[in-house]
This record gives sequence, C-alpha cells and structure tokens, in this order.
Amino acid sequence: MQQMDGTADTPELEELYRDFAANDMAPLWTQRDDLMPMTPAPQAIPHVWRWKTLFDIAQRSGDLVPVGRGGERRAVGLTNPGLPGTGYATPTLWCAIQYLGGHETAPEHRHSQNAFRFVVEGEGVWTVVNGDPVAMRRGDLLLTPGWNFHGHHNDTANPMAWIDGLDIPFSSQMDVGFFEFGSERVTDEASPAVSRAERLWAHPGLRPLSGLEDKVSSPLSAYRWEHTDSALREQLALEDEGFPATVEQGHAAIRYSNPTTGGDVMSTIRCEFHRLRAGVSTPVRHEVGSSVWQVFEGEGMVVLGEVETRLETGDLFVVPSWVPWSLHSDTQFDLFRFSDAPIMERLNFARTFVPSAN
Repeated sequence: MQQMDGTADTPELEELYRDFAANDMAPLWTQRDDLMPMTPAPQAIPHVWRWKTLFDIAQRSGDLVPVGRGGERRAVGLTNPGLPGTGYATPTLWCAIQYLGGHETAPEHRHSQNAFRFVVEGEGVWTVVNGDPVAMRRGDLLLTPGWNFHGHHNDTANPMAWIDGLDIPFSSQMDVGFFEFGSERVTDEASPAVSRAERLWAHPGLRPLSGLEDKVSSPLSAYRWEHTDSALREQLALEDEGFPATVEQGHAAIRYSNPTTGGDVMSTIRCEFHRLRAGVSTPVRHEVGSSVWQVFEGEGMVVLGEVETRLETGDLFVVPSWVPWSLHSDTQFDLFRFSDAPIMERLNFARTFVPSAN
C-alpha cells in the first residue's frame, strides 16, 4: 500500500495527483503539517519598532502629505516583516502611528472595524466621536468602536502623534468591512476638558439608570492616565503592605473594561497596562493569539523567543501567537498592551503556557 507522504511512484497515483490539481483539490495527507501543526506556527515574527524612528518618519509625512478626504488619515501602519505586503502588525491586529499637524483637521468617517488611540506623549488634539469632542492627552486610551463617526482636530500650533490600534486584518479576513464618509471637518470643534461620555460614565462603580442596557463596546470614550496610574500605584502599595494585589511580585497590571458588562472595551480587542518595579523579570509565557506592546515610560528589555532587545519610551514590539516572551525592568517600567484575546477566548482557542509553573 502506498505511504501517505505525497510520493507518486506509480502511473495511477501520478494521474490521481494530476486530477486533484485539475479539479482544485488538495489532499490532507500532503499538507497536514501546514494545516494542523503540533503547536502554532505563525507567519508573523517578533519585531521591534523604535519610536524615535517612527516619529521622524511621521513628521516627514506631515511635511509632505496633506490630511484630507480620500486618504483620510496621516497614519502609517507598522508592517510585520513576516507578513509582507499587508501593512499588518499581526494576522488580527493593525497598528499605526498617526500624525496631525498644528491646526489640522482629519475629516469624519466611520467603519465596521473597532479602533482605539493611545497617547504616549503630547496633547492638544481632540477626537470627536459621534459629535462628542474627547481630549487626547499623555497616557490616555481613547476608543472609537465600530460604526461610530469620528474625526480629529488639533487646537494648537504644535503637531501631535499617537498610535492607532484596529482589528483591520481580522475584519478583512472575515469580509465584514463597511466604510462611510462623514463630515468634511468635525461636527463639533469645541475643546472641552471633559467629554460628555466621561461625564456620564466615568464614575467608578456607578452606572446611570438611563443606560442600563449592556453594550457590545464600552460607552466610555476616554480612559484617563491619572486613573490608570493611581490603580497601578495602589496595587504596588498594597503588595508592600502584604496584601495580594499584583499579578506577580513587583508586577502590577490593569485591564480596561466596559462599564456595562465588566468585559473588554471592545469585542475584538483587549487593552491592558502593565507596571514593573525596577529589577523585576516576568516568567516566560506562551500565549495563543497575538499582541502589540508600547513602552510608555522607563527602560527595560523584552525577550522574544531567544532574542533580547532593549527598550525605551515609545518603542513598540509585537508578540505573535505562541512565541515565548518575558520582560525585564531596569527602572520602573510602564507598558501599554493590546491583543486579540477576546476573539481567541470567545472562539475557545485561548491557551497560555508558563514553563516555570508547570
């Protein structure tokens, strides 16, 4: 009997394989290792982008490429070298640096894809979400869930850059994308210190009776740095006092949550913030699904596979599915993270392996 190794050593078998190809068929036994590997074998590879380089290129784009209808955004996607020709950071996540010059306006539009912005430095830009102007400041997480109209306007003469995260690759693969142009400018050019969404939803543990229905995505458009910083600081303080509050010794972390469900801020993207004390190393982890990290403050190192890379403020790195990773901090080390975990968990593919805990 012929071995199932794809070898054609008889005229009859050669004819069978020709018929497979002629009729758009592919036998499992010739591709099992590719279709069903023993562990995930991602095409995306671990990669690091330097903030200083990104900002310089974004600034040059600001000098040469105007913002306006058509291109819509001066956003430059970070392309994973393992996914050439895609503009994708991972098979499910898109990450870009967006740059808005002084007194510029990015016109409004909406799309099916879920999006957020995270600000590592600067202020002066307002993102207008469904007519609600939301200030963008250092350390803030700003949400634009799918099918919400949004645009940006810069109230100052100074440029500003931030990162955008979206589920574009996943949406594209699933063929679920819609897009619609909105206002040529923004529907409200005001610049309030606090958005209407925050005034309604940003009160810890308190939910308005006017909004008791659960929402797929968080109705809170801004998660402010002062609250994130306070939560992380108190976790470490409680640890010092002998109470269980951190995920690991010296490692505080929070997950941004939807106040109507307690779940993730959006159905396809999880956002977290991590703080390591100086001199802390995290255990090596393997995780199904992919994530993108940005250093918010401090200095340290990430180990991706067997490669150690030093990091400083603003640098971004990507962790593909099942690639082992760990962090080490030289100073207090603050990092923002977003991932496709809600997708993996909902589809029951999520798995984590920590070798040191086995």
